[in-house]
Formats: sequence, C-alpha cells, structure tokens
Amino acid sequence: MIKILKHLKKSAGWALLIFALLCLQAYCDLSLPQYTSDIVDVGIQQGGIAHAAPEAIRREELEKLFLFLEDGERQTAEVSYLLLSAENFSEEEMARYEKRYPGAGDEPLLIRKKLSGEALEELDAILRRAEAGLVMAERMGIPELTEETAKGIAAELEIQRETLSDSMMSQLGTAYVKAEYEVLGVNLNRLQTDYLFLSGLKMLGIALLAMAASVLVCLIASRVAASVGMRLRGQVFRKVISFSGGEMDRFSTSSLITRSTNDIQQVQLVTVLLLRMVLYAPIIGIGGLVKVLRSEASMAWIIGVAVLAVSLLVVFLMAVAMPKFKLMQKLVDRVNLVAREILTGLPVIRAFSREKHEEKRFDAANRDLTKTMLFTNRCMSFMMPAMMFIMNGITVLIIWSGAHGVDAGNLQVGDMMAFITYTMQIVMAFLMITMVSIMLPRAAVAAGRIDEVLTTEISIGEKPAPAALGADAKGVVEFNHVSFRYPGAENDVLHDITFTAKPGETTAFIGSTGSGKSTLVNLLPRLYDVTEGSVTVDGVDVRDLSLKELRDQIGFVPQKGVLFSGTIASNLRFGRRDASEEEIRAAAAVAQAADFVEEKPEQYESHIAQGGANVSGGQKQRLSIARAVAKKPGIYVFDDSFSALDFKTDAALRRALNEYAADSTKLLVAQRVSTILHAEQIIVLDEGRIAGKGTHEELLETCEVYRQIAGSQLSEEELAGGAGRKSSDGAAETAGPDGSTGKAGPAGEREKEAFGHA
Repeated sequence: MIKILKHLKKSAGWALLIFALLCLQAYCDLSLPQYTSDIVDVGIQQGGIAHAAPEAIRREELEKLFLFLEDGERQTAEVSYLLLSAENFSEEEMARYEKRYPGAGDEPLLIRKKLSGEALEELDAILRRAEAGLVMAERMGIPELTEETAKGIAAELEIQRETLSDSMMSQLGTAYVKAEYEVLGVNLNRLQTDYLFLSGLKMLGIALLAMAASVLVCLIASRVAASVGMRLRGQVFRKVISFSGGEMDRFSTSSLITRSTNDIQQVQLVTVLLLRMVLYAPIIGIGGLVKVLRSEASMAWIIGVAVLAVSLLVVFLMAVAMPKFKLMQKLVDRVNLVAREILTGLPVIRAFSREKHEEKRFDAANRDLTKTMLFTNRCMSFMMPAMMFIMNGITVLIIWSGAHGVDAGNLQVGDMMAFITYTMQIVMAFLMITMVSIMLPRAAVAAGRIDEVLTTEISIGEKPAPAALGADAKGVVEFNHVSFRYPGAENDVLHDITFTAKPGETTAFIGSTGSGKSTLVNLLPRLYDVTEGSVTVDGVDVRDLSLKELRDQIGFVPQKGVLFSGTIASNLRFGRRDASEEEIRAAAAVAQAADFVEEKPEQYESHIAQGGANVSGGQKQRLSIARAVAKKPGIYVFDDSFSALDFKTDAALRRALNEYAADSTKLLVAQRVSTILHAEQIIVLDEGRIAGKGTHEELLETCEVYRQIAGSQLSEEELAGGAGRKSSDGAAETAGPDGSTGKAGPAGEREKEAFGHA
C-alpha cells in the first residue's frame, strides 16, 4: 500500500481536489435520504406542513396556545410573530399576505418572523406541545378553555409523554396547523403540491450535483492513474536502459516486460480504485453512521449486525483467495517467458519437429494461470451474491423492526426509509473497502516488483565529475592486468589480461568456445566492469569517463546482428543521427551491403521489420557493420561479426574497412583463422588467460594452442607457407596482404581476379 501511495506524491494536488469533490458527493448522497423521508413524512402524511409553528396565525388562537405555555415559553413565542399592519410591513407585503390568507378577514393576523434553524426548531417544540393540548381540549369537548383547564390538560400531556411518541405529538400539531390554515383560507392541496414539487426539485439538483462531482472524480482519478502509469513506465524503461549485463542477468527479459506492462497496469488500476473508492468509502460510511445516530430510529444495532456479517464473509474470502492473488503475477511471468522462448526459437522448434512438445509446455503454463484466475474469479463472483443476500437480509430486518416502531407511533415511515438508505450506504462503504483490499495484494506484489527494478543499484555508474578525452582522442586501448568475474560466480572468467591496441592496427582475438573472447571486448564499452585491473582509452580509465563520451568513441558490432524496426537509413543512422546520405551509402559500401540495398525498390528507405526479420542473417550482419561504420568512431569492436559472411564477402569487407578506417583502432573477435591472418596483433585466449600474443607467423612458432586451432582449419601446406585454408574442392586458399583470400590453381586464380589481386 505504501509503495503504491508513494507514486502519488507528484499528484498530491489532484488527490486533494478529488478528496474535496468526494466530500461534496458524499454530502449530496447523504442529503437525499433525508429529502425522501421529508417527502413521505411531511409532504404526504403532513400535507406539506413542515413546522408546528404556523407561518400565519390569528391573534386569538395564539393567545389560546399561550394558556399551555410557561412565562418564558410564552415570551419566546410572542416575540417570534409580528402583527400584520402598516407599521410592521410594507404595502406590497401586506397585499401579498392578505392574498395568501384571505380567510382572516378583519381579525388581527400574526406573521411568523424569519427565524434561524435553531430558533425555528425551538419554537416548533414549544408550540407543538401547546397545539397538542388545544387539539385534545377540542376532542374532549371543553366549551370554554381557561388557564386552569389548560394547565390540567398540560399536566395530563406531561404524564402521557412517556407513552405518547414524538411522532404522535407532531401529528397532533400538524392537525392543528391544518385546521388554522383552513380557516385562513389557505389552499391545502396547493400547499402540499408546492412542497412536493419544491422538494423534488431540490432532490434533482442535489442528484445532478452529486453526478457532476462523481464524473469529475472519475475523470481526474483516471488522469492521475494514467500519469502514474506513464511515469512508472518511463522510470522503469530509463532504469532498464541503464542496466549493465549484471542487472540484465538478474532480471529475465520476460520478467522485465511483465513488470513494464502488466504490473504497472495493476498499479494503475488500483490507483483509480484508491482515489475513487477507498477515499470515498470512509467519508460516506462515517457520514452515514452520524446520520443514523442522529435519527430518531433506535435500530443502530442492525448496523452492527450488518458489519459483522460482511466482516465474516470478507475474512473467509481473503483467507481463501489471497494466496492465489499473490501467485498470479508469477504465473503471468511464466506464460510470458514460455511464449517469448517459443516465438524467438520458432525456426529451431520447426527444424527439430518440437511443435507438439512446445504446445504442451505453453498449454501447461497457460492452464496453471487459467486455473488460478478462474479460482480467484469464482471467489469474487461468489462475493457479490453473498453481499446482496446480506444487504437484502438487513433491509428485511430493518423493515421488520421498523414496522413495530411505526405501529407503536415511535417511528415514521419516512424515517424508516431513510434508515434503510443510510444503512445500505454504510454497508456499501465497507464493501468497497473490502473489494479493494482483495485486489490490493496483487497490486502490492506488482508494486513491489516495480520497486525492485527502480531501487536496483546500477553496477555501471558514472562519477559526479567524469574525465574527458579531449578533441584529439587517438583511440589507444590498453588492458592492464584485467581480471573479470560475473556477478554471483565463484571463479574468474578472465585472468590477468594485458595488451595494447593501437590506432591503425587490428588486434584480433581467437580461442576455443568459452575462452572469454566476447567477455573481454564487452569490458571496453563497459557492458560489464572489470573485477581487477583497468581498461584505459588514451590513458584514461574507462570508469572515469562518462558513458556517453566513452561509447561515442566506439563502434560496436555484436555477435548477433540486431536491427530495429524502421528503414535501412534509420538503422544506419542509429549511431549518428546527422549522418548524410553520402555517408550512409559509403558505410553500406564498406560493409558490402550496398548491392542488395540498392536492388530494393525503395533502396535505403526500405522497411526493416522488428528484429530485422525481413532480411537474411548475412544481410542483417552487414547492416549492423554498416551502422558502426557510419558512426565514424575512433575504435571498432567486432564481436565475431564476420561469422555469418562467406569468405569472399569477409575478405572484401575487411579490405574496404582497412582503407576506410585506416587510422582507427580495430578489435576483432573471430573463430576463423583466415579472418585474422594479417592482423598486426593476434591474442590467443585459453580458459580466460592469454596463451599467446603476436602475428600469425609468430604464433605458429610459439603458441601450441594457436597451432592446434590453425591446424584444424588449414592444411599442412598452408601452415608451412603461411597461406589460407583448404577450400571445399581441395584447392588451397591464399591470403592477400589486405586479408583477402584466394584459391591456388586455376580456380584460385579466377577468384583472385575477382578480388582484384594479381
């Protein structure tokens, strides 16, 4: 919960506005039941007469009421009315009152002052008791009412007050006011209709106001939740972009995708519920409880029964469904992982006829998730009928209990209806919190997973004041006693690696699979950081440089070519957005990609599908190399980037690269000896250590590991002559001074001619 709320800090102002609107909505929702009660009790039962203190009364009738009052009460009632005369009212007001009360005739008429709510309630209480006494006197047939007779009736009323409810007292007072209004010529039907119509208009206005507040809350809450989701996606993306290989190894790709999509969606959904329901529930619940306790209905115990029943249901459902909600996110991760593996490895799956096996594997993961979701959905679907049963049962209990009160005269029908509404509001508030509390664990798990990504410490960081290479950077790369161990591993992958790669030269790395070649070149752009020793560029430790400046100096071509959706031109400009048309054409020509690109109808504006799915492996690799060339870096890193190319293309590409980037430092990882024959420096790796260092000829004499690798690829004659490798037709391949190869014999001569060699 706290992890979810902390993401709302930047939207605190909107949250306060939502709280204010929810208070307004709650006020409106809590006012409507009272209006319903007034319509039933006052508008229908009392004929629209809302107060025991009449708006107008004859002086002689008020003096009769004074007989039932004490001196202080009599004085309060007397100062509350004004005689309808020119001294107290204007001509216009007198004409209006005479028209409203035509039955008064020449009798002195008293008009009630405009009193405050509390003063009017006090006057009602005073006159209600007097009016009840006067009605009883008339029913008893007393011909002439005296002060002594009135005191006797008042005493009798005081004795009966324990058995005579406020409802009965109110009805007696209303009966008197009706009779007085009838004498004064008031149209009682019109009075009742006006009251009902005015109350209905007020209810309609309050309902519209509540609807407007609710709509605004929904809109603002949705906007706030969407902004929270947008910020989280941006934060997670920026964090993942800054991850080194160590952090990427810790979080699987499928898990990061789930955290960036499904988990953030869960947090976004719960944010809406928190702002819309969790904030509103206590406001409406507490407000409804206050209204119930202030009402005349003595049925508060029913609310306790309702809350207890709902609590038992919620505890049961949470105990059953909560573990499944926590499991669900892991199962979503599993489905994403399996789906990603299948879609990525689809060609391999088809080649090995493993479609049925992979279908079963995906079906198993999908079935586990489906079973869990069905279980939780069944629990949630059971909750609503159970809640409706409880709410309807509570309604029946209120009506059964309230009917006895209505029958005894202790409760009015409208009050019972209002009590039902308030009770339902309290129960619904509790239900809203319950529904969110059931969804909250899943969102809490999602928020924790997001927070885990955001709070992960980046192992590849920058210093507050990084060093700079300067404008005259040459690109001298030095590895000084470098050792490296993957995070969590027990043993080093690289041991005490030391060498210098100079501008204008090619430094090549060769060795058996798993010897650490790719790991070594990954240390230069700081995809990983060294465990011991240092890697420097022009004498500056790469850890002291800013990542942008360091990586701007490097043109990196990974072992597996990666292209992005867009066009060929956008991919070639990936490392340098301002590269001109001529520069990207030149880069494509160096990478031997110009031919197949210019054969396409749209040439460099041709579409590239996601992951480069619409080009072959060799074309993808050449475009990846062209992308690095277009960047014009001072240092090139080729991580076994020529393995997907045929010998002819390999040789032509390296020849063009040597001419185009003659002054650049080139680091080249290769599996083929023919690719590195003419490198100025060849470093042989064996189990993470340098087994040999030198040129091809030097290594043949001094390094046993290199001799074994070369012997597995070249014939005895080629080894003796320092020339290429045996071709598929048995002719020896020879290497030109620029690294190209050609076949000896007639076939080889034709290939040399094709390469442009003598």
